[in-house]
Amino acid sequence: MSIDRRDIVDEARKWLGTPYVHQASMRGAGADCLGLLRGVWRHVMGQEPETVPAYSMDWSEPQGEERMWAAARRHLREKPVQDIQPADVLLFRMRDGSVAKHLGILSKISPLPCFVHAYSGHGVVENTLSAPWRRRIVSCFEFPLEDL
Repeated sequence: MSIDRRDIVDEARKWLGTPYVHQASMRGAGADCLGLLRGVWRHVMGQEPETVPAYSMDWSEPQGEERMWAAARRHLREKPVQDIQPADVLLFRMRDGSVAKHLGILSKISPLPCFVHAYSGHGVVENTLSAPWRRRIVSCFEFPLEDL
């Protein structure tokens, strides 16, 4: 079976409406932003590459450690932000000076760029990648599809 970027976006969109549940990763039942990415990974890539340890909502902010960024670098391919394409994983810093701790999957580029993400108080939604969201992007990654 051949997997491509459309499959990633289609799977991410199947999660729309899933309630926000911290540390969860079950389509329709609950997910946070990492749980959404984990669920899409399972559908596209197969078994998750590592066990995710329990994490708090502040992630590693007290320690100032970029744990999510480091994990993304272990399993995804980092690429220049200006080269984003649908199905790329976007990593966001929610506040200046804080660690990067939010993820989304770019769902389309035009006519307006949009992304799918799990957002506290909203669940899994598809939002326009507006200027305020674009300013928060710190890195971009792609799934290692050629490894399949």
